[in-house]
Amino acid sequence: MALTRPLRRRTDVRRAAQLGAVVAVSALALSACGSGAKVSSSQGSRYVTSSSGIVTAAKSGRQTAPELSGKTIEGKTLDVNSAYKGKIVVLNVWGSWCPPCRAEAGNLAKVSRDLKSKGVEFVGINTRDTSTGPAKAFEKSYDVPYPSLYDPTGKLLLRFPSGSLNPQAIPSTVVIDRDGRIAARKAGGVEEDTLRKMIDPLITEK
Repeated sequence: MALTRPLRRRTDVRRAAQLGAVVAVSALALSACGSGAKVSSSQGSRYVTSSSGIVTAAKSGRQTAPELSGKTIEGKTLDVNSAYKGKIVVLNVWGSWCPPCRAEAGNLAKVSRDLKSKGVEFVGINTRDTSTGPAKAFEKSYDVPYPSLYDPTGKLLLRFPSGSLNPQAIPSTVVIDRDGRIAARKAGGVEEDTLRKMIDPLITEK
């Protein structure tokens, strides 16, 4: 009996951790394919929300982005932090099953091509697709020129620090500055002009 109780405790701890992850992913799933409505922040003056739904953080109040690495939908290994160090990185969370993701795909592809020469890199995070087949078909259909990490269960999304401008819907777009810190977020689909408003200030930032 003395050995059984510690084993039960460890099992209970593992179950609690797994349950916490499921709850967090489920919370994101509940807001999936939203309309891009205004995102409220519990952090008060730390963040500013524009009329277009862009939430930004002042340079002095930005949090460090998490390590984002793994296999892409093409089966290649990608470490975003090291591959794009010193670059502005635009992260787009998407799923092939999501109508707003389809609506915004052309905008993301166009802006990614336009701004690559200015030190801006785009990376997708594909989530809730149970296989890579539909994701590959999606990228081919919309001529997406940048890679996407394959994250079917949302594990990468859970790495974002609590209270940061973390993705809160599918789709979501998050912009990381040249110092690897989270600068802006837009929940829901993005139009081309909205996307540029998120990125342009960081291009000219000193």
